[in-house]
Amino acid sequence: MPSAHWTIYVDGSCLGNQNVDATTPAAWSVVVITGDTGLGRGSGSLVEEFAGPVVTSPDESNFVGAEVGSNNTAELTAFGEALRWLLNEGGEDEAIIRADSQYAGNLACGAWRAKANKALVAHVQELWRTVAAIRPLSWEHVRAHRGHRWNERADHLALRKANDEPPIPLSFWKPGQR
Repeated sequence: MPSAHWTIYVDGSCLGNQNVDATTPAAWSVVVITGDTGLGRGSGSLVEEFAGPVVTSPDESNFVGAEVGSNNTAELTAFGEALRWLLNEGGEDEAIIRADSQYAGNLACGAWRAKANKALVAHVQELWRTVAAIRPLSWEHVRAHRGHRWNERADHLALRKANDEPPIPLSFWKPGQR
């Protein structure tokens, strides 16, 4: 029997991802799965899914360093929220975070150095180090918009949140349905 592990799909979405500022609508999402093979057919079971806006105001309690709403800050925030979920979950099982953003994944794990979004990246990297100290942790790239069920679900949740719309319930939703 394979060892127990979490697979977490993350995504970010930004409306009008050009000339962004602190008021540009952007959002992130997290989809937590157990029993996922990673093949894209949607194996595994959904444990939890959640999404939220990218917070750009230092005055708000859930501000983590994003200065603007953008696709990149949304993707990075999604990594941060997935890592926070792992800390709150409290276990030691292996975790794999799957994302369609190589930018966010490589910055989150510290493989790349930040040239922008430095405060947000520093926050996410600190979370990464904290989680990696208590459980095996890695990330994998998933190609976007290729029909991978859980990646598509994360995309759906982030886009709906950025548009301030409720998500379609999983029981009625089909991959590719934005």
